[in-house]
Amino acid sequence: MDIKQIVAIIRRDKLEEVEKKLQGMGVERINVSKVKGYGEYHDFFARDWMIEEVRLEIFTRKGKVETITAAIMDAAHTGVPGDGIVAVVPVEKFFLIRTRSEAIPDEFWPKYTR
Repeated sequence: MDIKQIVAIIRRDKLEEVEKKLQGMGVERINVSKVKGYGEYHDFFARDWMIEEVRLEIFTRKGKVETITAAIMDAAHTGVPGDGIVAVVPVEKFFLIRTRSEAIPDEFWPKYTR
C-alpha cells in the first residue's frame, strides 16, 4: 500500500501556522482534534497536569511524507519542551465508506505539484 498516516500532536497556539503551511503546499484531507496529554514538560503538582494540545491526522502518499512532516516540524517548532511529536504510521488497508471499496491512491489524491 502506497498510503501512510501522519499523526502530529502540537501546541494549540501553533495550529494556525501549521495549517497555513500545509494549505500552501496543497495538502488536503487534514483532521484536527483537541486532545489532552503530557510528556517531558508535565507538572504533576499542578491542579490539572494534563496539557491541552492539538492532534493532526493526515493520510497521504508515501512520496509526500518527508515534505509534510518537515513542514509540520518547521511550523510547530518553538525550541522548548512541549513542542510535540510527529509519527508516520503504515496503512495496511484504506477504504472509502461512500463507495464501500478500497481507495486507490491515484483516485483519492489529486496530482498536486506545489
